[in-house]
Amino acid sequence: QVQLVESGGGLVQAGDSLRLSCTVSGSTFRGYVMGWFRQDPGKEREFVAAQGWSTGTTYYTDSVKGRFTISSDHFKDTVYLQMNRLEPGDTAVYYCAARPPGDTAVDRSPSYIYWGQGTQVSVSS
Repeated sequence: QVQLVESGGGLVQAGDSLRLSCTVSGSTFRGYVMGWFRQDPGKEREFVAAQGWSTGTTYYTDSVKGRFTISSDHFKDTVYLQMNRLEPGDTAVYYCAARPPGDTAVDRSPSYIYWGQGTQVSVSS
């Protein structure tokens, strides 16, 4: 059974940093793309960042480029999202997700078939 478990969310002030973790299990994830999405109540789920599990290729939405970094540790089966210079607009529930090998868009949530339960990130001004 595939499981993705996020951790690391919390309440911080603008300008602070947080590191989210997503521990994966139940599959080799070879060829998968691991993504981070976020969702604020009343809004659509938004792509944040993604990384090829095998290739290491990274993808970012424009609003987080230069502030967020996605990385992975295959020995720990964990994907990270380092978030620096956080802004109130980054407040959301953050979800880790896995997209199987293929050509579907990495920035679209329907491309991902496995999801974590989410972790809340709140940034105060």
